[in-house]
Amino acid sequence: MNVRKIAFGSMFGLAMFAAGFTVAQGPRHPNLEAAQRLISQAFDRISAAQQANEWDMDGHAARAKDLLDQASREVRMAAAAANHR
Repeated sequence: MNVRKIAFGSMFGLAMFAAGFTVAQGPRHPNLEAAQRLISQAFDRISAAQQANEWDMDGHAARAKDLLDQASREVRMAAAAANHR
């Protein structure tokens, strides 16, 4: 079960980074690009902390990762909104 969680978390983090980076990249949105990169780094650090603690964090780390996913989506939407102007 732990291997499955680790694999899913890694794949999810990579997908989140790739999707956000493609939308919020480049000279048009350097601040959004930086925010997306920091969100990805935070997600990776939480995943590492979960692995080091054998996933026993009373669900708080998982909730933090859910919120980071939400933040990533909001950054992508902000970049899309800025592109329409």
